[in-house]
Amino acid sequence: MNLVIKSIDEQYRAVVAAYVKENWGSSVMISRGKVYHVDKLPGYIVLIDEKLKGIVTYHMDGADCEIISLDSMLEKQGVGSLLIEAVIKNAQLNECRRVWLITTNDNTNAIRFYQRRGFDIVAIHRNAVFEARKVKPEIPLLGFDDIPIRHEIEMERSL
Repeated sequence: MNLVIKSIDEQYRAVVAAYVKENWGSSVMISRGKVYHVDKLPGYIVLIDEKLKGIVTYHMDGADCEIISLDSMLEKQGVGSLLIEAVIKNAQLNECRRVWLITTNDNTNAIRFYQRRGFDIVAIHRNAVFEARKVKPEIPLLGFDDIPIRHEIEMERSL
């Protein structure tokens, strides 16, 4: 098995955009009311035997680094952890004070995943997803386990 982690470059940007669009409804992500075009963000990919197995994108703003999207095509195999650590190392090199992200109230797997990696819940933005749907109507009403998607959960890891 040949595992490679690398920055998203022009060779993979279209593949990343297509994957995100297929799995998230569009390449647009909404976080705390801000619109991000995932196909234009920096990030990392994991390739195993030259096949895409993981994607993370992020946005740096001053001393903050926000993870915008994280996808692993191999659950519980360490791919997501590798991508998170790559973002954290880059954030440290850029003297960020924290890495943070938004997930939704239905995504209990993500909440567990991030907490096991040192992230803490710092805010719950009640009913924020209703506002996000005004920009991205593709956001479904029901999420994982048929839980209504309503709230944004903010998590962070201090550096």
